[in-house]
Amino acid sequence: MYSSVVHLARANPFNAPHLQLVHDGLSAPSSSPTGPPGPPRRSRSLAAAAVEEYSCEYGSMKFYALCGFGGVLSCGLTHTAVVPLDLVKCRMQVDPQKYKGIFNGFSVTLKEDGVRGLAKGWAPTFIGYSMQGLCKFGFYEVFKVLYSNMLGEENSYLWRTSLYLAASASAEFFADIALAPMEAAKVRIQTQPGYANTLRDAAPKMYKEEGIKAFYKGVAPLWMRQIPYTMMKFACFERTVEALYKFVVPKPRSECTKAEQLVVTFVAGYIGVWKGLFARIIMIGTLTALQWFIYDSVKVYFRLPRPPPPEMPESLKKKLGLTQ
Repeated sequence: MYSSVVHLARANPFNAPHLQLVHDGLSAPSSSPTGPPGPPRRSRSLAAAAVEEYSCEYGSMKFYALCGFGGVLSCGLTHTAVVPLDLVKCRMQVDPQKYKGIFNGFSVTLKEDGVRGLAKGWAPTFIGYSMQGLCKFGFYEVFKVLYSNMLGEENSYLWRTSLYLAASASAEFFADIALAPMEAAKVRIQTQPGYANTLRDAAPKMYKEEGIKAFYKGVAPLWMRQIPYTMMKFACFERTVEALYKFVVPKPRSECTKAEQLVVTFVAGYIGVWKGLFARIIMIGTLTALQWFIYDSVKVYFRLPRPPPPEMPESLKKKLGLTQ
């Protein structure tokens, strides 16, 4: 078990293509150790497709629509669940003298607003992050296929980390535009006492005071905050899943049960964002892992195509002299 973890830690997901090939022992035929060859590696055929029928084709409109629906549930539910924590965090940032810490913030909020006060902003949070999840996960699948087709099979494999980064950045650009109006309303409800208690009160008031720009003033800060985070979130998740199946899980994904695959998804979601302060580990790590778990569960429930971790194309193996 320890050796598996060591191998996983050494598998740097941001290696350049040449270094990645060297790491995998695939840079040249002479790099293979002497002795009898190991068992032949499985070809990249979707073995799972032999035992189950998918509900749609990979890359079809139905596929993208259901991925977007998975994003709605993934982001909408998880962010709504942590509204009380988010409310206290926002108030600490706006008025640190009054809200001196997490526990003090909860105490002051409960004294002033009661238990219901902890739920302030839940409606714009649910609507906003549902729309963000729709675009984040749905468009990620769209851009991943689009950019992969532009690169071709070989370059998509060699530059897969860059592919994940570009696809997630493109998706988050649109996701934040969808989130911005509700995020603006949520912040005013949570941090400006007496301004409004509900979305129905806040939205008309904001529009009357500043017009449509009131809802999009925060989109640039959202881009600066969310795009780098989402790029790391998706790229680290994709490469962590690949590394888990390669170094830790003792069998190919096609031979794993759906429950085992979802466990790998949850673990990969946690590992991908583990660095940071303890509170951030608990909040962001759990939030991210649950988002991936819910998203993958939707894919499993609707029987969507879920391609296995990437393997080197046969054409690239021939170029490198890795096939007999």
